[in-house]
Formats: sequence, structure tokens, C-alpha cells
Amino acid sequence: MKRILSILISLGVLALLYATIDLNGLWLSLRGSHMGWLTAAVLMFGPTYFFITFRFLRLTPPQVHLTAGPALRLVLVGATMNMVLPSKMGDVAKAYFMRDRGNLGLSNALAIVMFEKAADMIALLLWCFVGMFVYRPEGWSGPLLFAVIAGMLGFGVAMLVSVRFSALWFRLASAMTPTRFKPKVQQLEDAWNRTQAYAWRDRRMSLTIIFVSILLWFLHLLQIWFFVRMLNADVPLMTHLAIMPLAILAGLLPLTFAGVGTRDAAIIATYLPFMPAATGAALGILCTSRYIVPAIIGLPMLGDMMTRSKPDKATNNDSDGEQSDSLSDGVPQ
Repeated sequence: MKRILSILISLGVLALLYATIDLNGLWLSLRGSHMGWLTAAVLMFGPTYFFITFRFLRLTPPQVHLTAGPALRLVLVGATMNMVLPSKMGDVAKAYFMRDRGNLGLSNALAIVMFEKAADMIALLLWCFVGMFVYRPEGWSGPLLFAVIAGMLGFGVAMLVSVRFSALWFRLASAMTPTRFKPKVQQLEDAWNRTQAYAWRDRRMSLTIIFVSILLWFLHLLQIWFFVRMLNADVPLMTHLAIMPLAILAGLLPLTFAGVGTRDAAIIATYLPFMPAATGAALGILCTSRYIVPAIIGLPMLGDMMTRSKPDKATNNDSDGEQSDSLSDGVPQ
């Protein structure tokens, strides 16, 4: 029911957007695309998914025995599931794979995936923060936006590196949560504690993951900038680095189907000083294609992965118990 509701919200937002823009202008923007920039944008899928696969391989424990080919297939399957699950939760499929292949407890596998997602979010906010130094909107909105981004970035880093800070935040969250939802907050805190423990067990690995995540988001944003240039819009790269992450963050809100609608509206609004609304709508379509293309490629692999997944509760419970202590060393306080 929730999935149907999210699809209906996406369709409603798109209908509202397209009712207020020049559809002929949208078509002309796509028809007049620069083929050289389009080619460059398509070629960017190669290095982007190379580094996504490299990061996943670097994160995966040795006992999983994962090689580049299966890792890439699993990344593509995650892209397929991200199209139908909110906030890119399709990546959680990686956790089930690691559990089944490596005799790894599900909670520990989820901690690894959560660390990857946390590094992703911090890297995205970092690029937005850097871009805001160059692009400063006029009026009161500029300082406010800068403060919000800086606050989100600082909060994310503190949650990842400090056990005391995250414990305080979870205590506050639990205090403000109705009694029947308190167990959910406790489960989330336990999962986050495991994520912190995994992240700081091997600091060299963690710094590598964070660096690769920063590089990955630059490649993502660069590909979208190629789309901007393809539409013959003149947007400076640093300005693009500042405002596109805001639209991407809007698309991560679990309100619509794969971010469709909210992301498009945010793109049109943030790029309005640089391009007409019709061109912004065309850019929204191209940004959505970045998720659709890998999802289509990963679709045939999804059935095979689900067939091979055979959870063993006894094994998983034992694995959780064996590894819980090993993940608790080296976490900054």
C-alpha cells in the first residue's frame, strides 16, 4: 500500500509540474541536445561503477570471498531494488548476500552496509558544503542554507566518529518517542553502534572508503553537469556542485517512487536562475535516467540472486554472537 501511495504521489507531483511548464520547450531542450556532452555523460557510467564496485570490495570481509564480477552484479541488483525501495534501501540486499556467502551475522553485515551509506551521505554533504563557498545565494537564504548544510555535515560526522555523541542523540530520540516505538529506537541504536565499531576497527580502510565516496560523488555530480552542458545551459561547475546535492537530497526523502517528482521539482527550483523551467524538467528526466539504466541492467540478475539466497537462522544467530565483541574495539569516544 505504501509503495502504491508513493507512486501516486510521484505521478501527482509530475502532473503538477508538467501542467505549469512549457512542454514544447522541454521537447526542444532534449531535441537540441549536444551529442558530444551526451556521449561524455554516458561514458561516465564506466568509472562511476568501477569505483562503486571497488568500494564494495574494499568493505567486504575476506571470508565472503567476493570477486569483482559478482560484486558488480550485486551493485547492479542493488540499483534495481533502489528503484522500488525508499531512500536507496535496495543497497541492504548486499547485507543479505554477505550473510549468505560469508557465514557473517546479518546484523554485522547490515553494519557494513550502513557504514557505506553513512560515508555516501557525508560525502554528498561535503560537496554541497564546498560548493556553497563559491555559490552564495543572495539575501537571507544564503547564510541560512549554508548553516543548515554545515549543521547536517557536522551532525553526520559526529554521529559516525563519536560514541558519546551518538549515545546522547539516541537518548534524546528515545525520550521524545512514544513508548510503543522505543524498541525500534533501541534496535536502531544497536545497529548504529555496530556500524561505528566496524568503521573504526580498521581506520585505514575507513579513510579509504570515505575518500572513495567523496570521489564517487564528484563523478556523479560531474556526470549530471555533462547533462547540464548537453542541454546547452551555462552553469559554472562549482555552482552546480553547490545546488545539485540539494536536489539529490530532496529525492532521497521517502515520499515518492525512487525520488521521482520531488527530485524533479527541486531541480527546477534550484536551477531556475540558470535555465528555464522546461530545461530544468529535461534535466530532471536525464537525472532519473541515471537510476533507470543501471536498474534495467541489474533486473535479470535480481532473480538469480534471490534464488541463491538461503538464510540459515541458526548460523546467523551464532555468527552474530561470535562477532559482536570483535566489532567493539577501536571506536572513538
